[in-house]
Amino acid sequence: MGRKKDTGPGVPPMAELPEVEEIDMEDIVRQYYAGRYDLICILGPTASGKTGYAVRTAMKIKEMTDKGIIPEGSRGEIISADSRQVYRGMDIGTGKDLREYGDVAYHLIDIAEAGSKYNIYEYQRDFEKAWTEVRKRGNVPILCGGSGLYIEAATRGYSLPDVPADPELRAVLEKEDTGTLVRRLASMKKPHNSTDYDTRKRLIRAIEIAVYEAEHPVNRTESLPKSTYYIGTLVSREERNRRIDSRLEARLEEGMVDEVRKLLGSGLKAEDLIYYGLEYKFVTLYLTGVLDYGEMKKLLAIAIHQFAKRQMTWFRGMERKGIRIHWVQV
Repeated sequence: MGRKKDTGPGVPPMAELPEVEEIDMEDIVRQYYAGRYDLICILGPTASGKTGYAVRTAMKIKEMTDKGIIPEGSRGEIISADSRQVYRGMDIGTGKDLREYGDVAYHLIDIAEAGSKYNIYEYQRDFEKAWTEVRKRGNVPILCGGSGLYIEAATRGYSLPDVPADPELRAVLEKEDTGTLVRRLASMKKPHNSTDYDTRKRLIRAIEIAVYEAEHPVNRTESLPKSTYYIGTLVSREERNRRIDSRLEARLEEGMVDEVRKLLGSGLKAEDLIYYGLEYKFVTLYLTGVLDYGEMKKLLAIAIHQFAKRQMTWFRGMERKGIRIHWVQV
């Protein structure tokens, strides 16, 4: 799993995958109740089996409860870290498959209307509330997902301000070139992290926040995890690609096109669905006549493969920042 793979003469080898470990979940749960950890986070790229692993972890916690190893009545509760599963009615395309959870409690799924633009501040606020309530019940919070930005907002202690959108300011900033925006933000404040400069969208939002904070008091989150145990689910690239392709076929057969057609029929604009990317972008382009079915399917598969690679790049970047991720093969 940790070896580099040659891709052919003259082609650089693919990046080395992390080394896998054997995880003693019972010991981790014991340490949670001893106060060593306050959150278990299970992350991984799409189609790596993280949801199933999180459900099995919750079942392990129930088993430990039944055996009297941990306090009576203790359970594991899953908190989603998926940026699209928050939306109601977007089920097949986001791969919710709520049947997989069985009787395991889950949070932050189906909490926003399709067509809205749920943001990172809202997620951090909602995560904080869910995490706090799970711990108050004496249970184990299990953060599970593949949205790296959401995971870091929940576990890295970033203090994100509650600042409303300012359409007029955004319209002005959109007319400025990126260099001017960077200099403007630098003159106003130190960015809370380097992602402030990643895209024009984030850059403009960072300036919007700085302008607002200069004139208004801002509510910020106060209670977030201090000690997270990170577990990464890992499969070979070949297996991941096979799963992605197989899952895409299954979702199309399950009615993903009809799901998007229904969303459009409910009054959602095509651009609103395209905003969500991947399945919703390409199926919408098919339904609006921009792509034929074969093109849609081909381009969507490519986009999902690329997305999985970007997810792994994000998680390896977390490691370079000092986060220890314990990788398991599933």
